Amino acid sequence: MTDHALLLVNLGSPASTSVADVRRYLNQFLMDPCVIDLPWPVRRLLVSLILIKRPEQSAHAYASIWWPEGSPLVVLTRRLQEAMRPHWPHGPVEIAMRYGEPALPSVLQRLAAQGVRKVTLAPLYPQFADSTVTTVVELARATIAEHKLALEMKVLRPFYDQPEYVDALVASARPYLEQDFDHLLLSFHGLPERHLKKLDPTGTHNFQDADCCRDASADMLAVCYRGQCLRTAQAFAKQMGLPDGKWSVSFQSRLGKAKWIEPYTEARLDELARAGAKKLLVMCPAFVADCIETLEEIGDRGREQFIEAGGEELTLVPCLNDHPQWVEALTTLCERA
Repeated sequence: MTDHALLLVNLGSPASTSVADVRRYLNQFLMDPCVIDLPWPVRRLLVSLILIKRPEQSAHAYASIWWPEGSPLVVLTRRLQEAMRPHWPHGPVEIAMRYGEPALPSVLQRLAAQGVRKVTLAPLYPQFADSTVTTVVELARATIAEHKLALEMKVLRPFYDQPEYVDALVASARPYLEQDFDHLLLSFHGLPERHLKKLDPTGTHNFQDADCCRDASADMLAVCYRGQCLRTAQAFAKQMGLPDGKWSVSFQSRLGKAKWIEPYTEARLDELARAGAKKLLVMCPAFVADCIETLEEIGDRGREQFIEAGGEELTLVPCLNDHPQWVEALTTLCERA
């Protein structure tokens, strides 16, 4: 059987570190209504204002972490693709990006032209959010419908609590946690609170609650990004045998003035340093591949902030990337999907 493709989809990256390429990428990303969920005229105005200064700032940040082979996110996703190929005997293993290249619509059209009839679409996001999972699935379905592609599509659902994923997290992080450290911060990508509130089937959920979704219904947890992040963190800490107080959760990468889910990573870095933590480990379990949010935001700026606040050492634990146990885990999850 060679007609059943596996398509790994990640967020994407600018084509280069030039300001023009970064502006083009940010425009595509921020104009997605799943990312900035405002009416088109308001979104267009807001994004236009952001694009006055942000591309130059972001280009500098990308340049600081860019590899000779290109964007770390794209390079690492390609390495994962290569590692997955021997494990997927049903057909080709391809990658696509939601923003930038290789573009998801183009890859789907190419697969259909090659005679592929089934696709397992794997959005590489452990936790659910409209701005990650939904936008990928909707674009894939829209592409298939618009171009009348003869493709049957199955979708890998968020795997935030799947044992294979948690086991892979533990295996990849264990060498770092076996060293001496004072605290582990699990820093997840943030989201505006309104993204969670609009999906709340009860209309009453308190997303500031420290026990978010602890006793939630399956319907609530299925759409509560914060609750899924906490479940991932709790499962990881339990499996690693980390005592309470040795680890905590925070949310990074805020953009704009809207209310985002808390606690904020920037605030936690200062709090931990002031509380006497000298050796800090930071993991970013919302990402499966290292990228600007991990390498630059945490590994560079976060480290600098922590040390300025009184800490001594911040170690960024690498993402899953192409770790052998993650390759096995992802194979199992995709086969199940």
